Amino acid sequence: MSLTVTSEPSKTMSSLPADPSSQQQQPTVNMVIRQDPFYVTLDASALLAVSILTVLGMHFVDHLLLEFLIIAVPIALLIHNDYLNFLKLGPGGTPPTPSGYARLTFYRLFTLRDPFTPPPRDVVSSPSTGILSKLPYRPGPRPTVAGLAPQRQLNQHGSVECYNRLRAALGNLSKKHPSVFVTATSCLEKHGFALFARHPLNVCGNGEIVHIHSSDRSMHMNLHPDDIKEILEKGWGQRHPMAWSGWVRAPLPETFSMVYAPRDESDLKIVCRIVEAAIWYVIAEKVEIEIELE
Repeated sequence: MSLTVTSEPSKTMSSLPADPSSQQQQPTVNMVIRQDPFYVTLDASALLAVSILTVLGMHFVDHLLLEFLIIAVPIALLIHNDYLNFLKLGPGGTPPTPSGYARLTFYRLFTLRDPFTPPPRDVVSSPSTGILSKLPYRPGPRPTVAGLAPQRQLNQHGSVECYNRLRAALGNLSKKHPSVFVTATSCLEKHGFALFARHPLNVCGNGEIVHIHSSDRSMHMNLHPDDIKEILEKGWGQRHPMAWSGWVRAPLPETFSMVYAPRDESDLKIVCRIVEAAIWYVIAEKVEIEIELE
């Protein structure tokens, strides 16, 4: 896996001393996820060699074999580059193996072509409506997103502080309501922190409500179509490309969506409202997420 690793100090929430002057800092890891374009660079000597080999092939190699090689070589290089980009997205729900890559390549045939169109509204579903309304517009352009499983932001990564505070808030929620919620490793991502409902009304991944990616601090969750429409219009997220509808059964429900990573305090407040909407959709109960003050 090719990742650029840097280190920066971060205040730990659980061990902040009373005296600000004695605050301890410990390093945290930031992973910069990169996707490389496919290109081939030839200098003069390499270009000459390719030209000579092509001309010799036209005279001494069977035409069908030569045509096959001319087509197969760039395709093989393209697949190799795409596989490396798949590995560079980091750990996720798909094993980082050739067989895992082959499965995702098959799913690409059916993925959503427009992740910014909300799914159809089911009038007989419960709950019947969403709870998000009048969200503010997310400042700035949308982040660049790549991948299927894993699916990650390539830029505008969330802050480590926001990630820690959101994770702590979800942990406190499960402690406050242990008969309703529990936290564990995501059964969808198989690596990230997740909040589960013990008795879900709308089931996805054993009652998984939301999971957070430690690499880019983005998250995936299930939302009511009304709420998906709101976050799409206001720029806070997008639908997952594997949440399609059609004759081929999708690996994920149509309501499965990505929410972009919170970058600051203002973003964090909105993301908490969106997570509350995810809780509403999964268990049909309104719950308030309390973020600890800095």
